[in-house]
Amino acid sequence: MPERNLEQMAEAVADIRRRMAEAAREAGRDPAAVQLCAACKTHTPATIALSAGLPIDLFGENHVQELCANYEAGAYCGKPVHFIGHLQTNKIKKVLGKASLIQSVDSPRLLAALEKEASKLDMIQDILLEVNIGEEASKTGVSPEALWALLDEAAAQPHLRVRGLMAIPPVKADDGENRALLRQVYGLFVRAGERGYENARMDTLSMGMSGDYENAIREGATIVRIGTAIYGARDYGPKA
Repeated sequence: MPERNLEQMAEAVADIRRRMAEAAREAGRDPAAVQLCAACKTHTPATIALSAGLPIDLFGENHVQELCANYEAGAYCGKPVHFIGHLQTNKIKKVLGKASLIQSVDSPRLLAALEKEASKLDMIQDILLEVNIGEEASKTGVSPEALWALLDEAAAQPHLRVRGLMAIPPVKADDGENRALLRQVYGLFVRAGERGYENARMDTLSMGMSGDYENAIREGATIVRIGTAIYGARDYGPKA
């Protein structure tokens, strides 16, 4: 499947930005308070670099190998990149120093490994805690009930800084159920902020993708992660 050209991506991003702004205003929010993360999984460095000139705020990578390859190729053109996929502990070293935010921290084991590697580099790594709001067996993330123990532990790590939460509601949820789940995540986000941890700023709520980003903005998202609506359908075949 051919990659979209610049004109096609520009048209798509303009439409997304318009819809984002409308959803924000509908909710009484400032459109500038919501960032557009381009989820660039499987796309080439050339396509990613083209899209970097468009009004997107940052990139999101699901796979460490692609993050490293695109980073080394200069595909992000100076824009921030977040790691948004499942992170294995044996690949942490490759992500630190490249991803300004790791959105998918979902276990005490991953927390401990991140703290260990960040301490070696004498750096503070920003993270989000991933909540499995639909409690789906096929997805990573902690249950809403388990979030509090993970937050307590994360906030105690000197080389990690909790910035907020990330969630992916079930894809098959209807519009009403989708909004209810997104609203639940926002409620957890607010409650987490009320705990008052010095090391947990809780200023970032990453939720909403190509199919539900408008709902996510209406329910309080500060980052929406959009891939297909920008780049078109993904090609999972072998690359030339």
